[in-house]
Amino acid sequence: MRYERGERRGFGPRFPPKPVELGKEYDVEIQETSRRGEGIARIKGLVCFIPNAKPGEHVRIKITRISRKFAEAEVVGKAEEEAEAETVEEEEEGETE
Repeated sequence: MRYERGERRGFGPRFPPKPVELGKEYDVEIQETSRRGEGIARIKGLVCFIPNAKPGEHVRIKITRISRKFAEAEVVGKAEEEAEAETVEEEEEGETE
């Protein structure tokens, strides 16, 4: 039996391409906490572990490592939507004074 270039030879399940890219930034909501205390978010089904994040937070993350079944990321700031909402609130507070 001959295999053409690019064909699989049946070495177990094939993992589909990841929905994230290394070094790219994403806005996510932290959904839960892992056993190690890291925040967990999901991007199109892929689990992302984010240190120093708590459930309920909306943050902007940068992907630092991609594994077969998960990714690791670091917080780089607040999510765009939340940051814009806070800016509008601060402007409104300044007008009322």
